[in-house]
Amino acid sequence: MAYGKADVRWLYFNPTIVSVEILTVTLDGSLALFLVYAIVKEKYYRHFLQITLCVCELYGCWMTFLPEWLTRSPNLNTSNWLYCWVYLSFSNGVCVLIPGLLLWQSWVELNKMHQKETSSVKKLQ
Repeated sequence: MAYGKADVRWLYFNPTIVSVEILTVTLDGSLALFLVYAIVKEKYYRHFLQITLCVCELYGCWMTFLPEWLTRSPNLNTSNWLYCWVYLSFSNGVCVLIPGLLLWQSWVELNKMHQKETSSVKKLQ
């Protein structure tokens, strides 16, 4: 409820927010469970799931805030320091930073796998 003081769209039925959150709960929640399993069991598809989940989270953030920015943020309370910098900037920044870092991790790991595969193929030739 406190977040609703920073972004009033969370206090009433906003179709964009509800649509994004339905996807987040159903799709992202399921993907997160599968990702945990893939990490624990060291499955080959772990990075595919991680990349997919990160892109979904970043898309959700984009669709939550871009419409607000395009309409000059009528639903965001940016006049209050706490709401603007803690609730809106920091909290949502974490929701962008963590998926960004995990995307980078997957990129690095996939690159390592590719380099390893490429070097082993060259050795066979």
